Amino acid sequence: MTLLAATVLWLVLIAPLCVETSQERAASGPDAPAVASSADSQAIKVTRAGSQPSAKGPAENFTGSVRVDFLFQVEEPARTSCALVTFEPGARTAWHMHPLGQRLIVTAGAGWVQQWGGPVQVIRPGDVVRIPPGQKHWHGATATTGMTHIAIQEQRDGKTVDWMEKVSDEQYSAGLSAE
Repeated sequence: MTLLAATVLWLVLIAPLCVETSQERAASGPDAPAVASSADSQAIKVTRAGSQPSAKGPAENFTGSVRVDFLFQVEEPARTSCALVTFEPGARTAWHMHPLGQRLIVTAGAGWVQQWGGPVQVIRPGDVVRIPPGQKHWHGATATTGMTHIAIQEQRDGKTVDWMEKVSDEQYSAGLSAE
């Protein structure tokens, strides 16, 4: 009787999670996004490269040409988001801060980062930059070389960043002495 009860329980609770619907089966080609059953929010989810559109860095928050490729957004209960950000030479963020800080992982090129009142620092591929919570700062490419980094930040009260004024050309050109 116990084996029968266990089998029935498996058929009722577990089997539906293992059955792929015809819609999921049709979408499961090699380039299709991974599909998780709505019945199982704990399933591993794969977001395919190129499945999310690139965005232009908005002019109110960036100077120059900047492309933002969101790698993932905040999904409760987690609070972390991540983006791959590419700056053309001379491009940079405005001054800003993150309520819970930020990590930058430089993947290509050469860039500059500066905290308010501090010196401009050169950053290169492989460098990991820790920006403390609430630290006013900016980052971007050098004047002659583009730069790409992965930006990781956490959300507090629905916000990951507080944008401020733009970095002036004078503030930005201080990076020339850092090279």
